[in-house]
Amino acid sequence: MINKIWVAMLVIGIVFAAFNGTMAEVNEAIFAGAKDAVAICIGLISILVFWLGLMRIAQVAGMLRGLAKIMKPIATKLFPEVPPNHPAMGYILSNMTANLFGLGNAATPMGIKAMEQLKELNGGADSASRSMITLLAINTASITLIPTTVISIRMSYGSVSPTEIVGTTLLATTCSTLGAILIDRYFYYRRVRGGRV
Repeated sequence: MINKIWVAMLVIGIVFAAFNGTMAEVNEAIFAGAKDAVAICIGLISILVFWLGLMRIAQVAGMLRGLAKIMKPIATKLFPEVPPNHPAMGYILSNMTANLFGLGNAATPMGIKAMEQLKELNGGADSASRSMITLLAINTASITLIPTTVISIRMSYGSVSPTEIVGTTLLATTCSTLGAILIDRYFYYRRVRGGRV
């Protein structure tokens, strides 16, 4: 569906530019955007590699395992129908830990694996289970301690103080996560009361 939306936007933009006689500007914007995208990607690689390296050190040192143990009681309450020692719980905890450190790219594969395991727990049904909905809400709103990707983008654009957003990000993501959990629980209990579990 998203691919169709992107194609429709592209076609509409090109047709609109052709009718308005602004194709030269569109071509210029395409090539300038492509050049900027490559420059940003190369600039981000070094910073992301640094943070991923720190994450790897933390993993080898057992810090991530320790953090996962701390988060496990919270996760078992958020996902009561997932057995504590099921592989899905491991992937959920890994996803939450990666998001906590602002590593969305590292969190995505874990989230996909968690969804696959949750689908198996749901009997392979095509409809989303309670746990799948909860994971999606938490993954989208996720509390972030260190917004590494945003910091790296700010650094690549020459920000004077790229890390000044840490406190604001923590506050905003805490509010968004609490909001996501409350809304998730509200609609779940509403469905239960309505007899549609």
